[in-house]
Amino acid sequence: MATRRESAEERDRRRRMKWWHEARFGMFIHWGIFTIIGREGWAIHRERMPFDEWEPLADGIKPKGNPARAWAKLARQAGQKYMVLTTKGHEGFCLFDSALTDYCAPKRAAGRDIVADYVEAARAEGMRVGFYYSLMDWHHPDGDRCARDEKARRRFVDYIHGQVRELCTNYGKVDVLWYDVSRPLDAEGWESAKMNRMVRELQPDIIINDRSQLPEDFATPEQKIEAAPPGRPWESCMTVSDQWGYNPGCRHWKSVHECVQNLVRCAAQGGNFLLNINVRPDGSITPQDRRVFQGIGDWMSRNEEAIRDTDRGPVGSVPYLMTTRGKTLYVHIFAWPGREFILGGLRSKVKSARLLATGRKLRVRQKGDRLIVTGLPGKAPDSPASVIALECTSRPKRVLPPASVGGSGGRARRP
Repeated sequence: MATRRESAEERDRRRRMKWWHEARFGMFIHWGIFTIIGREGWAIHRERMPFDEWEPLADGIKPKGNPARAWAKLARQAGQKYMVLTTKGHEGFCLFDSALTDYCAPKRAAGRDIVADYVEAARAEGMRVGFYYSLMDWHHPDGDRCARDEKARRRFVDYIHGQVRELCTNYGKVDVLWYDVSRPLDAEGWESAKMNRMVRELQPDIIINDRSQLPEDFATPEQKIEAAPPGRPWESCMTVSDQWGYNPGCRHWKSVHECVQNLVRCAAQGGNFLLNINVRPDGSITPQDRRVFQGIGDWMSRNEEAIRDTDRGPVGSVPYLMTTRGKTLYVHIFAWPGREFILGGLRSKVKSARLLATGRKLRVRQKGDRLIVTGLPGKAPDSPASVIALECTSRPKRVLPPASVGGSGGRARRP
């Protein structure tokens, strides 16, 4: 059967996204005037907060020194390889120096270009740099009426394109452009194709998400893990607490166990995981967030081989999930089975097995498509997941037959 030849556009996308696929794990940072009220960005809209009440909140953004250095250091410790910062939220306040508005950090109480600080800090820790940018803007006078008035649309779209140009011009190389909320216009109204052509002319290696109402490079399921169709890159973005911004009243944070499991679930399905961190009005990290990210980093320090630069694994579900690299199959076990682990349906011959956490060699034997791994310790050697690396003679393949008793080819027994 003839195979379809890869187009020049597809080759270029594969080239640009190679580092992103290898990274698998990134940090999202939501910081804006919503941080001051402690109720995330949409609260301004949901509470119908009057403009003259929320507009002055911009002066509450007062970073202590350069807090981005602590973000980037923690991202590195957590095993993350890229960061995405909210350069402008829905309320229109810009953390960057914009010639198009005075509603930006350098011209308000912060007195500095926070995006410039962030870029410098991220690069110092070896992080790739991503910019979040909300197309919607409640502060701009044409942000709402642009949907009803063509002259207003023209002014507003020129403003948005101008700010995107600033972000892609003033900060050196940008790796990710992460648009958000395209209300109230469609792709034609935003002139998204034109805007993204400009972005690529200024940043030839950039990757762009799907929220300018064009598919672009990757899909962005939010607060859920949902694989895109085969061949379509995707990234699940999630909060570590109950909301996207800092809330002093928050009493719930995801556990390290849950976050690691979500990371593995993304990698096992061929996707990336972008985990949001909460920062206070001064940019400092909450102790709860720090503990979670450091806990993930502790696990990643022993197991990143099973996450970084891996491909989606064969069929699996909790209590164990699988990733692959070449002929190696990584089995992430969240509920330890004891001294023996059995995997059914594996159609690849296994040469050897080892525990990633300790390097301990394990014994394997195969009976048809049934793999039996023995020599395991009685208790889980790692937490929240222990990983067994299986070295196969060919690319790992697992096929489970329809549910029946007795395994593949077996005859179901009568009750």
